[in-house]
Amino acid sequence: MDRTQLLLAGLPLFLLCSDLFNLFAPPSPKPAHHDHHNHHHNYQPSKPQSTIQQPSPDFTTHAASGTGAIGFGNTVNIDFCASCSYRGTAVTMKNMLETQFPGINVVLANYPPPLPKRVLSKLVPVVQIGVMSIVLAGEHIFPRLGYAVPPPWYYSLRANRFGTISSTWLLGNFLQSFLQSSGAFEVYCNGEMVFSKLKESRFPGEIELKDLVARRIASSRVLDGLGGANWSS
Repeated sequence: MDRTQLLLAGLPLFLLCSDLFNLFAPPSPKPAHHDHHNHHHNYQPSKPQSTIQQPSPDFTTHAASGTGAIGFGNTVNIDFCASCSYRGTAVTMKNMLETQFPGINVVLANYPPPLPKRVLSKLVPVVQIGVMSIVLAGEHIFPRLGYAVPPPWYYSLRANRFGTISSTWLLGNFLQSFLQSSGAFEVYCNGEMVFSKLKESRFPGEIELKDLVARRIASSRVLDGLGGANWSS
């Protein structure tokens, strides 16, 4: 086997090992959700609130700095399908929300596919390694398995070993990418879902998402005000 053949056989194996390392590496821990609500026993209002007025969802005219920032104490989680190339859209939405609601905490994370698809995606590299090993060293593997003569399909694979290895690697990566995709773009504000691509079958518009988050922040402030008034009464 000359250097060219070694290179053609070694490159797919190297890329496959890299895929295996990334697949089985432990995922980074998801940041803990910070509760935006104040503890009632630390809340000391100067006056009991007799009437509660719901704030307007339009926050664009408020102050944009300091502890009184619009989004301070609020968290938005955007869980998206990383293997679907949705990261660019998620980053765009993150930048928009941070501009519209200064002080807000926007957390991006991968939305995993269902368990059966995750299990199958982990089996694909095993099949890839098995096929490549048989093509490269089948004459030594089959006798160890009790076959004095390799089956006929082995000779068909070995006749075009480099085409078989390349096809196995490319098709396996395509199948693995399909199994790892969830198609999700889920947005949560303070722990409550405000938009789901899995339900709507579409992405949210920037203005639409801004209004949804603004309503959720306004609702949270009203609930905080009611809680403080009930505790002080």
